[in-house]
Amino acid sequence: MCNKKIFIKNILSLKKVYPIEKIQKINNEFIIVVKPEYLLDLLTFLKNNVLYQYKILSSISGVDYPLKKKRFEVCYDLLSVIYNSRVRVKVCLNELTSIESCMEIYSAANWYEREIWDLYGVFFKNHKDLRRILTDYGFEGHPLRKDFPLSGYVEVKYSENSKRVISETLEFAQEYRVFDFASPWSITKDISEQSSNVIVK
Repeated sequence: MCNKKIFIKNILSLKKVYPIEKIQKINNEFIIVVKPEYLLDLLTFLKNNVLYQYKILSSISGVDYPLKKKRFEVCYDLLSVIYNSRVRVKVCLNELTSIESCMEIYSAANWYEREIWDLYGVFFKNHKDLRRILTDYGFEGHPLRKDFPLSGYVEVKYSENSKRVISETLEFAQEYRVFDFASPWSITKDISEQSSNVIVK
């Protein structure tokens, strides 16, 4: 218990060392919000300092909040085996801001950063192999952005004529239809009113 208190004190004292925007504690897990320009310094410090020793990067994830000014959040989940604790480091970005790659600090960041680039369009500077990892060659857009259409822009299908997989632009043409705007609930309401007026003899 004493070690836990010391560890919490160490996390909270990070504000004195780095220009951290915010430190939160949710479900016994600390979340540190930092500006993009200080990210690499903070990650290096958390990994190599004796009081923290977050040697393992367990994941990097992206979140899109389109109504916010800085719509993207990139979250780094770190694990300290020695202290048996986890911490999440968050960076908030807009569409035009790029972020420095942390591959030199954590080699596991390679595929995570490629995935975030592919699905959200967040650019990682100085990444050695930043290319798409989940979508196909020539794919347009970033599919996990909230403003990306659910159907996408192209349709991939097998063509019997050419005996190969082809991609075509989506078309949403439909035949002319006549709509009856009467609600089926209003019809049943009328029937129930009529049946209540019937007198059983």
